[in-house]
Amino acid sequence: MDLNLKGRVAVVTGGASGIGRAAARAFAAEGAHVALWDLGDAGAAVADEIRSTFSVRAIAVAADVAEEAPIASAVERTVAELGPIDHLVHAAAIGSGKFGFPFTNLRPSDWPRVLRVNVMGMAVVAHAVAPRMVERTGGTLVFVASVAGQIGSQTDPPYSASKAANINFAQCLAKDLAPHGVRVNTVCPGMVQTPLNRGVWQAWHDQTPEAERLPYEEWSARKIRAVVPLGRWQTPEAIADMIVFLSSDRTAHVTGQTINVDGGFVMHW
Repeated sequence: MDLNLKGRVAVVTGGASGIGRAAARAFAAEGAHVALWDLGDAGAAVADEIRSTFSVRAIAVAADVAEEAPIASAVERTVAELGPIDHLVHAAAIGSGKFGFPFTNLRPSDWPRVLRVNVMGMAVVAHAVAPRMVERTGGTLVFVASVAGQIGSQTDPPYSASKAANINFAQCLAKDLAPHGVRVNTVCPGMVQTPLNRGVWQAWHDQTPEAERLPYEEWSARKIRAVVPLGRWQTPEAIADMIVFLSSDRTAHVTGQTINVDGGFVMHW
């Protein structure tokens, strides 16, 4: 299936690892040029890998998604080196680093950093990228949220609440931008082996009595058996496939949607 992405320009925030890295590679595999926006020089190795593997242009841009000036500069550099931005994938996100069940395990001071990156980061990036798409009357934005934003996951309330905000704001954007030919959708992963997922286990492990602790593999296997009907991990590549599909002309009539790639997790709830 030709997704008609060859020669297009895709920006991936959080592109240095996990789902962001998989999305960047998936766009490159379709012939798109890719800009990886991430902290420091985190994306440099991935950009090198993409250039050598897929023979497309790829750049790594240092930017904190919650800071307006660096993101504005990231837009200018991307356009100068690759061309106008056709597709945005916003995958940059963090968790609180603590196990939030019950929520009183956390303090109010544990919330602002998560909301700054996950909610304000989305707003900053959208404000920087969407107006240029409006000027060109076309483009797509895909935001990576989480099933945690739909079910009120108790493992990390700040993260869960921020992902719910992502879903809601994406719907606002979809309504605003539809008259200008710009589509906006959200993809919600379920159980994916990423550093963030392992961090949830680590936080649980550290606050659990020693006799009740489980290694990461057993802890996650039990959770998957309990809540994922398909009974297996979702992979970054599976999430990336949906992201790229939603960015393509094959979904020209799809906007404002929240698509779960979760092995049936939310269906279970």
